[in-house]
Amino acid sequence: MHWKVKHMLIGELTRRSGIPAKTLRYYEDIGLLDPPARTASGYRVYTTNVFERLTFITSSKALGLTLGEIRSVIALRDDGHPPCGHVVDLLERRSVEIDHKIAELRALKVDLAKIVERASLLDPAGCDPDRICHLIGPT
Repeated sequence: MHWKVKHMLIGELTRRSGIPAKTLRYYEDIGLLDPPARTASGYRVYTTNVFERLTFITSSKALGLTLGEIRSVIALRDDGHPPCGHVVDLLERRSVEIDHKIAELRALKVDLAKIVERASLLDPAGCDPDRICHLIGPT
């Protein structure tokens, strides 16, 4: 079945995609979106095929990819190359970063528990008035 390509201005695209116009223009500026056609009065005119790219961008961001990484994937596809291997590399790197972040957060949680435990043993009346809070900072 042949689908008629629908054209829309940036306001309608914003309404339908939930992505602010400022973000759409930024994506265009940094090469994530191709510059759309313009009306005689200079308004951007998008086709519905922009939704595929916006969905990819949104999904990639949700996985923690940076806009630069997303741009590199799009560039491969736009150059006619399947980006799958590159995407796997990016996702594997992201997974390792998450493992490191989880380890950092676990260590922070241990530190916080120690501070809370120490706080339960302290009398607020004994606080040094020259310090903001003796719980945070050097002990």
